[in-house]
Amino acid sequence: MTDQTPLNGQAVPVPQPAHFAFDEESRAEIDRTLAKYPPGKQASAVLPVLYIAQRQMGRVTGSPWLPLVAMDAVADVLSMPKIRVYEVATFYTMFNLRPIGRYHLQICTTTPCWLRGSDAVVAACRRATGIKGWHETSADGLFTMSEVECLGACVNAPIVQVNDDFYEDLDHDSTLALIEALRRGEAPPPGSRAGRQNSAPTGGPATLTTLENLGPDVPADHPPAFGTARYPNPATLDVK
Repeated sequence: MTDQTPLNGQAVPVPQPAHFAFDEESRAEIDRTLAKYPPGKQASAVLPVLYIAQRQMGRVTGSPWLPLVAMDAVADVLSMPKIRVYEVATFYTMFNLRPIGRYHLQICTTTPCWLRGSDAVVAACRRATGIKGWHETSADGLFTMSEVECLGACVNAPIVQVNDDFYEDLDHDSTLALIEALRRGEAPPPGSRAGRQNSAPTGGPATLTTLENLGPDVPADHPPAFGTARYPNPATLDVK
């Protein structure tokens, strides 16, 4: 089996390495993973073990992907027919069946992200990396761009997933800044690029702004829970 992912309209076979073996770090992680499953049910761990193999390829080669020999190693560890592992690896887009860049830019373009400006994010990614199409890798080998379905953080749209991290509330300029930081080898903290806390409303809290008394065990100089708000201690409430 070889990956035949079209590139510029052409199906291009992927050169495959001749050997893969799990290293000590991966084996320890596999042992911890298999301990979560009942005896005889180790095949249920195929998703996490495939991901462990892909991460090892990233550590060793700088490109997190799944060659055939890695899938075969997963099949051996889990005592599964190889074809069943291939079926899983080719179904889920989280698995890369060809070498990719060190930073995988996975850009959501579905409705909420599109309404919030994903077109500008795509344009910034193309401008900063020189990539013209999807599933292509930049000339310097650092970046691969993929279009993905909903990433499940619509309230913070638009979103780009870089490897395993989410970067949210992006626009054209903040996307350029993110990519330049990655190019310098920096690791910007994931989350909102607009400064909001998690998925809190843009501009700060609009509710729970007048409550007082965090309780007797909280120092008086403890920062408020919501701007100037304080949660009441249920033990001090006079409930009748």
